[in-house]
Amino acid sequence: MTGLISRGKALLAVALSATILAVSAPAMAQEVPPEQLELARKYIDLTDRSAIYETTLVEIAIGTMRQIVQQNPEISEQTNTAISKILEEYKGRKGELLDQFARVYAVRFTIPELQEIVAFYESPTGKKLAAANAEVNIDLQRVMQVFTNNVRPEFFAKVRAELREQGIEL
Repeated sequence: MTGLISRGKALLAVALSATILAVSAPAMAQEVPPEQLELARKYIDLTDRSAIYETTLVEIAIGTMRQIVQQNPEISEQTNTAISKILEEYKGRKGELLDQFARVYAVRFTIPELQEIVAFYESPTGKKLAAANAEVNIDLQRVMQVFTNNVRPEFFAKVRAELREQGIEL
């Protein structure tokens, strides 16, 4: 059963990756002037405070460790060593991902817009915003969760009352 779930998750991941690539392909295919890419990359560098590359690799490593060791606990030490070795291989490849991020921004914003964005994030307020964004996003997710938890039953009750006025009982 676990094998079927793992295969299903793998197929879902492949399908999701294909969809993401298909959606982002137009952005990747467009020719962008080097100056525009450079400005977009500068924006990425100024705002990458949550270390998305490193965090994602650690999450992948933990998932890999869990998957292998769960079925083969006797090789946990060797698996840990192998994962550390592979993480080292990926260590120097952060730029590749950030360049792809930059390309996404470069095709959506003009050079003057990117110049304004970079200027803002080089300002004291922009630096403060970039530093606070990760924590702010967590707080916003919490606020949204409370909102959802509060509104969901209220919304349902109001729809039910509206249907009741129409003579429909649930």
